[in-house]
Order: sequence, then C-alpha cells, then structure tokens
Amino acid sequence: MCFKTLPVEFDERGNATLRGGIPNPYDVTVAKPDVALTEDQRRERIERLVAANGHIKDLNMDPVTRIAGALAVHVTADTDKQAYLDAHAQATLFRGYEVILMGRDPRDAIFVSSRACGVCGGVHAHAAAYAIESAMGICPPPMGTVVRNMTEAAEMGYDNPLHLYLLAGPDYSEVILKASNPELWPKAESWRCPNADVHGYTTMADLAAALNPLTGQLYREGLEFTRLSREMVVLLTGKYPHPENVVPGGVSTTLTLQTLNEFHSRLGKIFDYAQRMLAVWDDIPAFFYEADERYQFVGYRPTNHIDPGYWDDPYAYDATYENCNAWGEKRWSTPGVVIGGELLTTRLTDINIGWEEFVEHSYYEESATTRYETDMLGNPISPYHPWNKRTLPKPGARDWKDKYTWACTPRWDRQVVEAGCYSRLLVTAMAQKMPESQFMSATGSSMRFVIPKGESGEREVEWHAPVRWNAFERNRGRAYHYLFSQLVALESLLEAYKLMKQGETRVAALNPKELERAIPMDERRSVGWWGAGRGWLTHHLVMDKGKITNYQICTPSTINASPRDPWGQPGPYEEAVMNTPIIEDVSDPARFTSIDMLRTIRSFDPCMPCTTHAYTGDGEVVRDVNTCSCGAD
Repeated sequence: MCFKTLPVEFDERGNATLRGGIPNPYDVTVAKPDVALTEDQRRERIERLVAANGHIKDLNMDPVTRIAGALAVHVTADTDKQAYLDAHAQATLFRGYEVILMGRDPRDAIFVSSRACGVCGGVHAHAAAYAIESAMGICPPPMGTVVRNMTEAAEMGYDNPLHLYLLAGPDYSEVILKASNPELWPKAESWRCPNADVHGYTTMADLAAALNPLTGQLYREGLEFTRLSREMVVLLTGKYPHPENVVPGGVSTTLTLQTLNEFHSRLGKIFDYAQRMLAVWDDIPAFFYEADERYQFVGYRPTNHIDPGYWDDPYAYDATYENCNAWGEKRWSTPGVVIGGELLTTRLTDINIGWEEFVEHSYYEESATTRYETDMLGNPISPYHPWNKRTLPKPGARDWKDKYTWACTPRWDRQVVEAGCYSRLLVTAMAQKMPESQFMSATGSSMRFVIPKGESGEREVEWHAPVRWNAFERNRGRAYHYLFSQLVALESLLEAYKLMKQGETRVAALNPKELERAIPMDERRSVGWWGAGRGWLTHHLVMDKGKITNYQICTPSTINASPRDPWGQPGPYEEAVMNTPIIEDVSDPARFTSIDMLRTIRSFDPCMPCTTHAYTGDGEVVRDVNTCSCGAD
C-alpha cells in the first residue's frame, strides 16, 4: 500500500481501485495530508511578529542570479533568532509550451518542447519522443535506444559541471566567503583538505580560490569539460542544445564506427576529471560541517524524493504503458518514490496515478475535469491529473495569500516531493534493481562505482545516502551523479560496439513516410517518462484525429519551485529556505547578504522558463520566443 492520503487501494494482483464509500474522493477537503500549521495560521503569526519586532525583515531576492531563467524569492527573516520565518518562490515568466502545441502534429512536440530550455533541450526532445511513440505504438530498435542513452548521458556530462562550477560553485569561492562569511576565511586557510592528493588543493582556501568566477582553475576547467560533453552530444544529434535527430521510434543518426570511436575518445578523458570532482565536493561539506554544525541544516528538508527513472534497457523497453512497470524497473536509474526515507514504490503506474497538479497559488484558471477517470489499465486518476488538466493562463497581481507565481503545484499522493539528479542515486540505491554492471552497483543505502583506469588509475568510490538532505548534500549528490551518468555512457557505448559488430545498426523503427502513415486518427493518451539534469521530467500527451489535444510538461523545477498547495504546504524551495539558519554575521544590516538562503536555492539547480510568451489580456497568447543566457555573476 503506497498511498497514504489518496483513497486508493490495491487488490492481490496489484490493480488499483478507489476505496468505496467516499463521496468526492479527490476533493481537496476530503483527501488531506497531515499539516501542522495552515497557511493562514502561518501568515497571521508572521504578521504579528513583524508588527511587534524591528528585527523581523521582509526581503526580496529578485532576480535570483546564477540560475537558468527568472526566479524571485521573498523571505521574512528574523535576524535576532537568525531564522527564516517564511518564504515564497516566484517563477516570474509564463512558459506556455502546452498552449503552443495545441492542435499541432504530435511530431512537432519534439522540436517545440526542445526549445523549453537553452541548457537541456535534448531531454525535452526525448521525453516528447517517448510520449509520442507510446501513443503511436512504435518501439525503437535496440541501437536506437542505445544511442538515446549515450546522448542523454553525455548531456548530463554538460549539465552537472555547469551547475557545480559555474552556477553554484561560486557560492563557496574565495570572493564570496570573504564577503559573506569573513569569519570562515582564517579557518579555510588552515584547514587541510582530506582529498588534496586527488584534486590538488592543499587547504580549503586554495580550493575556494579555484572556485572564483572567471579566474578560478575549477571554474575554467568546468568550461572546458562542458564543451567536451557538448561535442559528444553533437556527434550523435547534429547540434546542441536542440537536437535534430530525435524521432518517434528511435533516432535519425547515421551511425558509423568512426562516430563511436570519436565519442569514446572524448569519454575517456572524463573519468580522471570525475575523480577530481568527487574529491572537491566531498571536501567542501566536510569543511563547512566542521566549521559550524549549523551548516548541516542549510537547505534541509525531509527525505521525500521522486524520479521516473532514466536510460532504458534496449531489450526491455517496448514503449507500451501496459508494460511500463517491467521496462521501467530495468532502467539504469530506477523509478521510485521515497517518502520519509522509505521507498514506497518503483512502479511507473503508481507514480502516474498518484500525480496531481494544483493551481490555487498560480496564475492559472482551475481546469480540473473528470474527463478521464482512469488510466489505460483501469487504475483511478485524479481530476487534477495532467491528462485532466489544461493550461489556462490568468495573470494578476502578486498576492502571497492568493496567487503569486507562474509555477503550478505538483504533488504525489498530496505529499511534497523533491526532484533532483541526486534523487536518482537515492532511489536506485534503495531499490537495488539496476542492471548488472562491472562499474556500478546498488547496496540499499549507497551506490558503489568503479572509475575506469585513466592517467590516475582505476579507483573505487561510494556515494552514501545522507542522513540529512541539505544544500551541501545536493551538490555532493550531483557530483556523484556526474560519474553515474558517464558510466552509463560507457556501458551504452560498449553495447553500441557490440550491436555494430553483430550488424544491428538500425536506429529507427520507421522511415519518414512510414511514420507519417502510422499517425493514429483515434484518441490516444500517453506519457513520456524521462529525466533532466535536475531530475524528474514528464510529458503527458492526449491526441485525437492525428493532432495534439492536450499536452502537459512537468519539469523538475516545476516541482521544486512550486508554491503552496491547497493545504498550505510550501514547495521544496520554500520549505528548504524556512529550515535554513542564518549563519552569517547580521550585526550590520547593511552587510546582510542572505548567502545561505541563496546557497539553498542554488543547490536545487533551478532551471526556470527560458521562453517568454506575452499574455495580451484579451485571451490570446502571442507566440514570441526569447532566449536567455545563464551566466554567472
């Protein structure tokens, strides 16, 4: 029984049904999660404190810099008790890809949704392809799936270092430490790094200097290796970040032995770099925890994680919803939901039927319907499920008690869950269902990796599920995910060599003319379960008469940046900020930087909208596309 809040139960064969005798079982006043304090009670308490105390301050971080896209965070800080009393995360731009896709040929979703991000466009293209081929009933040949895995593992090779060294890394650099935490600098100068023999920096001060924006060695090295991974992606996709080779039923890549060899030559350079990356992000938490134990609570929130899995088994994946639990559990990264540190399920159908999206505090009109009461297997789904949802923008004034963001509020079983590439490590470690590998294994509480021999030789490393999830553990987890993804790239490359040797070089199920004829004219529903550099990614599709009638994208940052839900539960960003102590010196208000709040937010690697759609006020959306750059301060 994986559901605690939703009135869903399972028979002995694992089929889900609604519990009997409950009128309006999905009503928000009926199926309610346990909440200690309602939003109204929280706001009343804060308003009383603000009125009575001069040390209670409202702060607006708008925009939050060194992230992708547009995000603002409003906090209420108690500088006397050194705590954040309240927080609201605001996505300040309307996305609207779902609106653009209405009425289009389903194949357009691959190329339109790819433009959702200038950092990780490939993941959207692939998620769309998975949704379309599931709806159409076509499955890639093994080499097509292997090439997808190689592409997406290489894309993680770009995404993870980008965050660790260009976006979040400067938060731990010499220039930031001296400005925001000057009391730490003498400790940094004397603290000797336990992994100095691996990464080459003797003291924490040396390591922090290497993280300095633009000039630091680690910063510049991060640029070099993100380029290397982009080259690996381009070898397979033709261009980056918006691939041109992704099609329903596989890829359109012309694959040769030379292509594989060029991919291999670049991949071989990564593993020494991965060793150094792990050493850096093991030492940074160690220093901060030792300097002040309160850093263990910077960005803390409960161990509630969700992930749909990533990187398919080329011989198990068949693109059907009917068999998704079987092929999903054979992914390199296992699907799953962890609530309160307990793994509740690894079944994709359970993940799907427990998924809801609310808009009480978002700039959208309510669109919940009961058009679809079950999934294609007869399992019950909510009126708030993506298949029953429409994107109906309704901009308005910002009101923390009402609507204040363009992000909606995804929940699983009405619980607040977090998405991250590190969530893949946690679920995969706990599930112990990953394919057999000479380089990777799951123990139940950790992931063990064998880093292949390079200039520094073969090395065994282990990621342990943290006791306390916080900003530092997210960054550490992202570093280990970098290694995880590159080992998946290696396993997939070896499989590609094997298939090529056997003459199994076909990469697509259908040619373009066959694909055109295969578009169904009856109504179909599907979901593309995939992943991004920040974790969870799903594309829910409804099509009829050969055209898209509903399309819903849920990104990891939609989950993490979500506002309050109908029961007043804050989203992951908001909750993590409210759990963060103010550690910096606040004796001089003019020097208050909120650095630990910013470290918290950036630890999630926010990727906010990279496309702006102007709402005219008369019910029409203007389809103007603007790109953003994601630079560092």
